[in-house]
Amino acid sequence: MKKIGWIFSLSVLLLSACATGNTEGNMVESLIVTDGDDEYTYSVNDLEKLGAKEEEFMGETYLGVPLKDLLMEAGFDIDNIKTVKALASDGFSILYDSPLFSREDVLVAYAISGGSLSKEDGTFRMVLPGEEGKLNLRFLVQLVVEIK
Repeated sequence: MKKIGWIFSLSVLLLSACATGNTEGNMVESLIVTDGDDEYTYSVNDLEKLGAKEEEFMGETYLGVPLKDLLMEAGFDIDNIKTVKALASDGFSILYDSPLFSREDVLVAYAISGGSLSKEDGTFRMVLPGEEGKLNLRFLVQLVVEIK
């Protein structure tokens, strides 16, 4: 009987771990940019108004706003930023330091050439050409700016 209980518990644990990784239902309408004190909210339409830049990653052409430009539009002085944390809807986060967040080719993507981002990308995603996959965060919901 103990063996069946142990197997059942393990099965429930594995199923719950798989369920939390499902982010397709976590599509958001807006992106939050904050430093903890001030908070700015951007929709896809807001980002489109800031202008589109194209960058290629993994054979796909993404459209978005350079992260640097978005941070400046939100009122942040790039020279006074220590780090930027990108947070996904599932809680995964990546911390970008100055050599990354200040690059011109790092995008907050909101579309691909030919249409919207896929369900596997979410409404917003980070695109860092030439960088490893985990830095290219999908299902982006918030950017947290840490000031020096």
